[in-house]
Amino acid sequence: MQYPKTELVLDGQGRVYHLGLSPSEVSDKIILVGDQDRVKLISSYFDTIEHSSQHREFACITGTYNGKRITALSSGIGTDNIDIVMNELDALFNIDLEKRENKDELTSLSIVRIGTCGILQADIPVHGYILSEYAAGLDNIGHFYQIEFTEAEEELNQAIQNHIQLPGEIKTYLTESSGDLFERLNSDQVFSGITVTSSGFYGPQGRQLRLKTKSRHLNDALSDFEFNGHRVVNFEMESSALFALGKNLGHQCGTICLGIANRPNREFSSGYQNEMLALIKYVLDRI
Repeated sequence: MQYPKTELVLDGQGRVYHLGLSPSEVSDKIILVGDQDRVKLISSYFDTIEHSSQHREFACITGTYNGKRITALSSGIGTDNIDIVMNELDALFNIDLEKRENKDELTSLSIVRIGTCGILQADIPVHGYILSEYAAGLDNIGHFYQIEFTEAEEELNQAIQNHIQLPGEIKTYLTESSGDLFERLNSDQVFSGITVTSSGFYGPQGRQLRLKTKSRHLNDALSDFEFNGHRVVNFEMESSALFALGKNLGHQCGTICLGIANRPNREFSSGYQNEMLALIKYVLDRI
């Protein structure tokens, strides 16, 4: 199958359209962040830098850290951007961009998202490291793809959906993180559990300002959820699509976040740059 120009969209120099990257500029070990300024924080630890670019909100720096070639890439906010990032990263490695055909030998990428998040359990402190074992999506990206879920994923997803009773016809989907990356990133320093990915920051995460929402109960329901020893630990805005698309494309994906707002305790960080730098170093040493 040859992909037409309207489906595999490239710029005038043969780079993928949104990321503005060519295959030689990206490592198969990728640290993904939402904030483009965080890419520079990651690269501040690099021993060498071979590539640096930015197109729209997608900043990219590739270099080496302790002999490992690593790419730091920003996605911007939201699962809509993850849809772009995952498809274009996969295309860089697994599609011949000149022939517009799938390669015979496919590459499995290791992608770790580092982010910030809201905490949904009172016992997890602000600035705690929160590692996603599963990501449950309140967004709709996963519903547009032919995603294969395991029986365990479907059972856990159905339990969450039954418990939280979302407004309207909203349906959740849930995917497990890469077992290998989870083990690499796990330690006594880390809290782990189910991450919930929302489609927005305010109403979809149970916040209400002037506009009344239908989801004020959501945080309490998520905090109270328990099923076969699993609990929901945090809220963020990217991991559901990262895990679902990544796993079904054959990539290894994980997420670890710095908790900056404890929602049950109504505590918010007064500043977290040093803690974020420490988390970045934690990940670089383990990826």
